[in-house]
Amino acid sequence: MNAPAETRKFEAEVAQVLHLVTHSLYSHKEIFLRELISNASDACDKLRFESIANPELSAGDSELHIDVSWDPEARTITVHDNGVGMNRDEVVANIGTIASSGTRRFLEAMSGQQKADARLIGQFGVGFYSAFVVADKVTVQSRRADAPAGEGVKWESDGKGEYSLEQIELDQRGTSVILHLKADEDEFLKRWELRSLITRYSDHVAFPIRMPVEKDDKPTDEWETVNAASALWTKPKTEISEEDYQSFYKSLGHDFNDALAWTHNRVEGSQSFTTLLYLPSQPPFDLMMGGRDERKGLKLYIKRVFVMDAAEEMLPNYLRFVRGVVDADDLPLNVSRELLQKNRQLDRIKAACVKRVLDLIEKLARDEPEKFATFYKAFGNTLKEGISEDANNRERIAKLLRFASTGTQAHPGEGDAQNVSFDDYIGRMPVGQDTIWYITADSYAAAAGSPQLEAFKAKGTEVLLMFDRIDEWMLGSLSEYDGKKLQNVAKGELPMDEADKKKQEEATKEAEPLLKKLKDLLGDRVGDVRVSARLTDSPSCLALSDFEMAPHLARLLREAGQDMPESRPTLEINPAHALVKRVEAETDDAKAKDLATLLLEQAEISAGAQLPDPAAFVQRMNRVLLG
Repeated sequence: MNAPAETRKFEAEVAQVLHLVTHSLYSHKEIFLRELISNASDACDKLRFESIANPELSAGDSELHIDVSWDPEARTITVHDNGVGMNRDEVVANIGTIASSGTRRFLEAMSGQQKADARLIGQFGVGFYSAFVVADKVTVQSRRADAPAGEGVKWESDGKGEYSLEQIELDQRGTSVILHLKADEDEFLKRWELRSLITRYSDHVAFPIRMPVEKDDKPTDEWETVNAASALWTKPKTEISEEDYQSFYKSLGHDFNDALAWTHNRVEGSQSFTTLLYLPSQPPFDLMMGGRDERKGLKLYIKRVFVMDAAEEMLPNYLRFVRGVVDADDLPLNVSRELLQKNRQLDRIKAACVKRVLDLIEKLARDEPEKFATFYKAFGNTLKEGISEDANNRERIAKLLRFASTGTQAHPGEGDAQNVSFDDYIGRMPVGQDTIWYITADSYAAAAGSPQLEAFKAKGTEVLLMFDRIDEWMLGSLSEYDGKKLQNVAKGELPMDEADKKKQEEATKEAEPLLKKLKDLLGDRVGDVRVSARLTDSPSCLALSDFEMAPHLARLLREAGQDMPESRPTLEINPAHALVKRVEAETDDAKAKDLATLLLEQAEISAGAQLPDPAAFVQRMNRVLLG
C-alpha cells in the first residue's frame, strides 16, 4: 500500500540556503547543470560499486549514463541518471534536512560582508539547491535500485520553505531532476547552450552524458553522447592538453579558478597505480573549519571503479588542500574503510602521493617563484602543520617554509611578504654563527618592533620574524634545521663573548640596589628582575625560559577557552634608560610602584601578553602623565 502524499517544512538551515539561492545568487547561474550532473555521476559511481557485491542491482540496464533533455513548451530541463537511486528516507535526508555540516558551513561563509555567489555553492556539498537559481519549481523522481517499481518517490518544492513527498510508480531505477524554469531563463532551453555548458564543466565525467538530437529546433527521440566520457587520468600525458587538465580539475574540485599546478604519474610494477594531483590557486572556504574533519579532496578508484572519497587515507592532514584522483590496479574491490586504513599497499600509495605533492611544491619554489608565492600565501600555514605531523618529511617541509626577516627591506605594512627561507638565512650567516635566530609575535608589526630585537639589530644579526598563530606550536617540533639550532631571541641566555660577559657582570653588580628595589615593588608579579643584554633603546622587556610558552600564544589559548597556568615572568631592564633611572631616583613609594609596574606592563604588552587589569593600567598611566 502506497504511503499518502505529505507536505513537510525544510529544516531551518536548508530554508536559509534556499532563500539565499532564490534572492541573492545571480552570477554564474549555469552552475546548476554542473552540480546536478555531478550528483548524477556520484549516483552512477555508487551503483557500479554496489553491483560488485550484488550484480542484480544493475541487471537489465548495465550501461550507466546521464541524460540531459529539455522541453521548450513545458519550459523544463530534466537531468536523469540510471544510477543507484534513492528511497523515501534518503530523499528526505539528502534534500530536506541538513544531512551534513556542509550546509551550515556554507551559511557561515556567506554571512557578514561576503558577497553571495553561486560559484561557491558546490564547495559545501549543497549543490542540489543551485537548481533554484534558475527554477521556480523543482521535481525529483527517484527509485532505489533494490526497490520494486511501486516504491518510487516524488519530491517537489518551489523553494519557499516546504516540499511535498509522494510515493509513485517508477519502471526504472535512478533519479530524474526536473527544473521548471523561471520566466527569464529561456537561454537554458537551447540545446547549444546546454551542450556548451556540459563541454565546459562536465566533459570528463566518466559516464556518457546524452542529449536528444535536435531537428527543426525541437528535440527528437534519438540520443547522442556529448561528452568525452573517459577517465582523463588513464590517458597518456602526451594526449592531454593543459585545457583538458584544467577542465577536469574544475569539474573535480567545484572550482571556477584554474589549478595552480598538477602532477600526473603512472607507477608500474608489483603494485601499479595512477595519480593525478592538483594544487588549487586559493583555499576552499572550509579548509580551516570542517576541512580537517570532512576531507574529500581525493577520490579513490580501483580499476576505474569509484570506491570512496578517501583523503585522510591517501594524504596526511597537512596536505588536505590537494585535489585529485588515485586509481589503483590491485587493491581488493570489496575494500571497506576499515580495511583501507590497515592496508599496506595503501601505505605505499600514500607515501608516493606525499612525495609527488612535495616534489610539485619544490618544483614551484625552484622554477616558478611567482606561482609558489601564490601557493604559500594560500596554504603556507597548512603546510606548517606537517612539521609536527610528518617527521619523515620534516626537513623537506621546513625547506619550503618562508618568513619575514630583519635582513630584508620589508617595511611595516608589508609583513605578508614572507619570502626568506631557512636556506636564505643560512646563506647570509657570518662565519662563526651557528644559530638561526627568530622571534614570534601575533602580528608583523609586533615582531618587527619588539624591543627584544635591539641587541641583534645593533650587531647586524638577522632575525626571522614569525607572526602566524601556528608558528609557536610548529617550532615545538622544529629545534634545528640543516644542523643549525633554532633559537628564540626572547628565550634563554644570549651568547656573549668574554668582553660582553664582563660588561654584563659589571652592569649587574652596579644595578643590584635597583634590581632589589624593583623586585620589592613588583612583588609576586615577577619571578625575577635582571639587567638585560637584549636592550639598547627600550627600558624593559620580558625574558622567557627555553620551554616557556610565548605570552601571545598563551593569551590566544585563554581566549579559546583553554586553562593556562599563571606564570611569573622575568623582567629585564635597561639601567641606562631614563625611565629606569627615574624609578631608581623616585623616593615616593606610591609613584615608584606606579613606574615599576608600568615598566612591567609595557614589557608585557610588547610581548603580546594579556594585562591582568587593563583599567588599572590606564589609571596608572594617567597618574604618571599628570605627574
